[in-house]
Amino acid sequence: MAQVQIGVDNPLRTGENQQAAVRVNDAIYLAYGFGNTFLVTTSAGNVVIDTSSVVRAPRAKELLQRENTGPIKYIVLTHAHGDHAGGVPLWKAADTQVIAQQEHYEFVNYQTRLAGFFAERNAAQFNFPRPQAGPSTGNFGAQIVATVQFDDRYEFTLGDTKFELMSTPGETPDHLTVWIPKYQAAFVGDNYYESFPNIYTLRGTKPRWALDYVASLDKVLALKPELLLPSHGEPVRGNAEITRRLTQYRDAIAYVHDAVVRGMNEGKDVFTLMYEIKLPPELVVGEGYGNLIWSIRGIYEGYAGWFDLKPATMYDVPMDAVFPDLAKLAGGAEPVTKLATQYVATGRYAQALHLTEVALASDPKFRPALETRLQALQGLREKSKNSNERGWLDYHIRMVKKKLSG
Repeated sequence: MAQVQIGVDNPLRTGENQQAAVRVNDAIYLAYGFGNTFLVTTSAGNVVIDTSSVVRAPRAKELLQRENTGPIKYIVLTHAHGDHAGGVPLWKAADTQVIAQQEHYEFVNYQTRLAGFFAERNAAQFNFPRPQAGPSTGNFGAQIVATVQFDDRYEFTLGDTKFELMSTPGETPDHLTVWIPKYQAAFVGDNYYESFPNIYTLRGTKPRWALDYVASLDKVLALKPELLLPSHGEPVRGNAEITRRLTQYRDAIAYVHDAVVRGMNEGKDVFTLMYEIKLPPELVVGEGYGNLIWSIRGIYEGYAGWFDLKPATMYDVPMDAVFPDLAKLAGGAEPVTKLATQYVATGRYAQALHLTEVALASDPKFRPALETRLQALQGLREKSKNSNERGWLDYHIRMVKKKLSG
């Protein structure tokens, strides 16, 4: 059985070496990907829950259809991210119904509206060639693959199996959970995986509301599942273990949310809260994918927006506009780089990055500054255990190396 891939260097490659589908029970099969695909078999045909990415979908389909070649009557999308919805055309037959929560319409249009923006950032984070975004389709011109969209709840029965779908926003506004009473199985998409959730993703996203996660996890806990099937990682078995994990996860999110709100009401700025807020030991769930400090800032700015009360922030002059002047006052790029090098030597890599930005604003080709910046990035990369952080550090390492070799 494949192991959990949250936090690996290149999660897009998850599942590429899987040799056979995982038999979860007599009716449910799993193919791993960066976005798992589940096949649920019934006496009257089959249901696919999530379809993985365009890249991983063909392999997932091959493995799952080795287990059962019955017709695909329904595809259910836990949400509209590409690693869940990318394989729909591969699985969909003429009579296949594709079910999504009704926020699917706006969320797909949102992703398509910003296709060029996300193409650049996804390519950077995951190190693949930037795809062509194509001509704009306007604000509401996305292709909607869902044939059925529902608000709060939707039920259908296929053969001998009833499926209950419920709106559970969290990872996205259109997120849903699939509940199969017959197997006491909950398919929870990306609202649970073995890391603090990605409440803010570095590539950019609409706000992901912490209290939505809390309410959605409470809905799943109320079902008292015996089988938990997340879209990243392994199935979890037994209600006691599922309850322990989901309760800890929910409480960790609630703790961070409440600490941010309390700090905001006490007049603390976002960087103070990013530094101060820590999870108590009993709520530490790991940070292999989501990250605590990014989530803290995501919650803060999701509530309050970008203005930090500093008057200069109100104007169209960024802070780095004065970096060349600061370098000049310091005596040029060389002394600024010297201080950055001292920071690198003491492991204060983020401070070193700030200083190299000042030095390079003065002289973009100043080789010692580029070399020091590379050392700072590599120092951060070496100690990172978060796959998203590593992706962005790798991107900037590539950029610096390119400049050094140019």
